[in-house]
Amino acid sequence: MNDPSLLTRRGFVGATAGAMSGFAFPAIALGAEPRTLTFAYDQPRETAYGIFVDTFGSKLSELSKGALKVQGYPSAQLGSEPEAAQKVRSGDVDFTVNAAANASTIAPQIAIFSLEYLYGDEKLLERSVLDPGVNDTVRKLFHATTTGAIALGMIMQTGLRNMYAKFPIASVNDIKGKKVRVQATKTEDAFMNAYGALPVHLPFGQVYTALQTGVVEVAENGVGTYLSNKHYEVAPVLSLTQHEANNNVILMSEKTWNSLDRNGQRWVEQAFAFAQHDEVPKSLGIDRDSLDKLKKLGVTVVSMVDKKSFSNLARPIIDNQATSLGPFAEQILKQIRALG
Repeated sequence: MNDPSLLTRRGFVGATAGAMSGFAFPAIALGAEPRTLTFAYDQPRETAYGIFVDTFGSKLSELSKGALKVQGYPSAQLGSEPEAAQKVRSGDVDFTVNAAANASTIAPQIAIFSLEYLYGDEKLLERSVLDPGVNDTVRKLFHATTTGAIALGMIMQTGLRNMYAKFPIASVNDIKGKKVRVQATKTEDAFMNAYGALPVHLPFGQVYTALQTGVVEVAENGVGTYLSNKHYEVAPVLSLTQHEANNNVILMSEKTWNSLDRNGQRWVEQAFAFAQHDEVPKSLGIDRDSLDKLKKLGVTVVSMVDKKSFSNLARPIIDNQATSLGPFAEQILKQIRALG
């Protein structure tokens, strides 16, 4: 049987060739000395982010026979996600992973992945993240609208996002008038305003304290992130709203890309494709395991959520938001719907 990672790589290289055709090929050829590339991310190493970075680095080292290595910097050691994205653009960091909402600070149309109730279930979410067409459009989006950074493609930190607080959220009425921490995009603001909530923008690293002090009353994220960052300590009620995806984009410095010869670029492409297909199903498994661990820790899990009370309000917003974001966002929306 053919190695699926190689088949995936062929599709990736073909798609990437068009999206990256405007980039100059190598300014600097790979030397004999091993080269260490930096990879910044804002979650602990034991999360899905860490799984991707470790797998990507291991595969890149294997393919390059040790010529290229990756040093990961977890837990926002090199800055928050928006800060790391800017460092990638300047060439001070080689790679980073950004949640789509955070990546929208440099490529606004990627906020399409922050549309709420875009995915009916996690199976569609997984198909979307791994879909060659969706990934191709993401790469073209960054190539056409961003300088200094290229997109390798999509992964996901966890499955669908859920809300958590000190109280249960069984329907949209339970968040009306409440201060909800959301990622800083106009897309997320639009949905929260439609729900009657008060959206609050805070860096992820401040969420724990904000929940503890009452600066925000509700936060939302994937189950694994909620567990690994111990947000359950200050918001011990997890309500399975499953309102939004946790899609992430892998960014690479254009300066770094251009410094590699074509062999080095192919190794990066192939290592990404291999790590992407390894990480995405594992991230969903982390969510399932995390939910079991949270229950054992005494967290109250509200599974009977009236999701229609949210989605009925969200549905009219989706197309309007895609149109306002731009043509790449509209194309991605069409591609995701076609997968359903």
